[in-house]
Amino acid sequence: MKRSLSSSLPRKRSWVRIIILVFFVAIVKTVFFSTSHEQEIKPHNVLERVAHGTDKTLDVQRHQFLQRRMGGALRKDIFDEIIYDGVTDYWTRFQSKFITSKETSHIDTQVLRSSIEDLLAMNGWVTAACSTLARPFGQNRKEEAWDELLQQNHLYYIAIIIHSADHFLVDQLAAIVQIARRLGPQSIFVSMLDYDSDDATPTLLDLCEAVLTLLAVPFRIRHVPRMTENPKASYYPKEEAYTRNLALEPLWELKERRSIVFHRVIWLKGFTCPTDILETIKVSQSNDAALVCGMDWAEFKGNFIFSDRWRARDMDGDAFRRAKSSAPPESGPPRHDISAARYGQHLPFQVFCCESGTHVVDPEQSYYKGLKYRHGTHFYNSTRDDLMIEWDRTQPCQDSTQAWFCRDLWVDAARDGAHDDRAGGRAGAVPWINVDEAEKADKPPKRVPKAPARASSDEKSAQEEKQEQQEQPKLRKRAPADDAGAPDEAAKAGSNADAMPEGASEEPMPDEEDEAPEIPNGSFKPARILVNPRCVTTYAGVSHSQLALDLFSDRDDDVTVQGGKYVLDDWEGAPSSFTCQEQRQTGGRTAVKTQRRQSFAIHKELRKSVP
Repeated sequence: MKRSLSSSLPRKRSWVRIIILVFFVAIVKTVFFSTSHEQEIKPHNVLERVAHGTDKTLDVQRHQFLQRRMGGALRKDIFDEIIYDGVTDYWTRFQSKFITSKETSHIDTQVLRSSIEDLLAMNGWVTAACSTLARPFGQNRKEEAWDELLQQNHLYYIAIIIHSADHFLVDQLAAIVQIARRLGPQSIFVSMLDYDSDDATPTLLDLCEAVLTLLAVPFRIRHVPRMTENPKASYYPKEEAYTRNLALEPLWELKERRSIVFHRVIWLKGFTCPTDILETIKVSQSNDAALVCGMDWAEFKGNFIFSDRWRARDMDGDAFRRAKSSAPPESGPPRHDISAARYGQHLPFQVFCCESGTHVVDPEQSYYKGLKYRHGTHFYNSTRDDLMIEWDRTQPCQDSTQAWFCRDLWVDAARDGAHDDRAGGRAGAVPWINVDEAEKADKPPKRVPKAPARASSDEKSAQEEKQEQQEQPKLRKRAPADDAGAPDEAAKAGSNADAMPEGASEEPMPDEEDEAPEIPNGSFKPARILVNPRCVTTYAGVSHSQLALDLFSDRDDDVTVQGGKYVLDDWEGAPSSFTCQEQRQTGGRTAVKTQRRQSFAIHKELRKSVP
């Protein structure tokens, strides 16, 4: 009996030791290793902090979670199984047994390196011609000028939102590869968001995944379904805000979980040459700008016209002209005199808002401060049986999410500009002030007379304006527009599909007269928003080469202006009103837009809650 008890004791001790060991391993795994979902950015664990500190590199070899595909295919194809079986058969019979063999490993390595070199020289249909296009100031001939960007050792975040745009994607991938070639694969992170595409986009994203994986470029490719199944019930600004914030999720995750901070965010749209993107980054750096946009052009009735008029506003708050690319410089898209003069000299100019084509954002002045894309909420569903709704003209403008973002940039810059004596304010303006201190003063701020509105050909009489103030306008439900062939027209016109319908008046509708502002907008620190006219974005069916000849050939490039070619010395305050081009109802991107003039008082915006 004693012998049997003594023999069972070692067995019990062994089981106890095994249980203790398993428990210890579980504790070590919990404490020292990240338990995040495999699709998320993993935070630093204890071992990483000890061995490498707070590693802030984008090394996909060490951190495999930096390359991730999320969402998968949204639709199953009838050929999926056939393709999968064929790929599997080819791999097992012809590839696997050779690529895993030690005797052929050196050959496989050499083939892979050659493939990567070929990929780094990849050009798309439009990108291949970028080096031969006309550009002012020898922009394409000075490749060594961009070496300074590489020496700065900054990180760049590239964001792309794709919605059934397979005709763009190959060239956008080529532009990304060219940027990776110049700045290094570990200097960029690519975020691609496929928003319910029903063309060849998912297949091309397979190509993007393979290319970026081979080049060791960190990326997140994500597929998301449409917000609503009924396109006529969708509110386009809401979709804009939703998709853009999703595309920026890795930016916030990398900062929060791995302390990785990006220098600039590049929103890639349409066809854009890599050298133009790099130059826009330089313009952004030289001016410490929060937002720098290129200019996108569409083809319309045989002419190249400025496209993105829904979002672009000059420093008078006016919409840009639908100007031809071959028009004289003085009649260019910006109406503002100073901006038009700089546009004619191919120089960056200040604007109230823009998003024209490919644009560059400084996250330190925006995303890292909590600014996100948002949209108006005072819209109605046009698919319901409502015949009429009352429209309150005091409601904020129901325009694009980018226009909301621009206004947030102005308000945030004013909030940060209290007692900021840095040069760059408008000449003659009072020092930048703090609204809270002005409100606490013994005497209220002196009221500044409102500047007279600029006369226009269709200016209404004072009696008519007074009558408009007394009556609230009623928005009647409109008959559905004839949208036969709308997708083709939208693709041909680029982002101009967001603008006012052809034939509508470009002059803004006068809004109710507002009181003179307590504190003029020029008293606040200005937001640094620029347009770089040398960064050209085109769309399907647009001859990039011919457009470049229209814009940049036979022009005088000998520019001698104060501040040089890039830097603005004089920054204006925000206009007191702007052209509000808004979408009041659902109906997708091509829904009816209306115009009115809306006041913009920064001191009032500062008193509101922070968005």
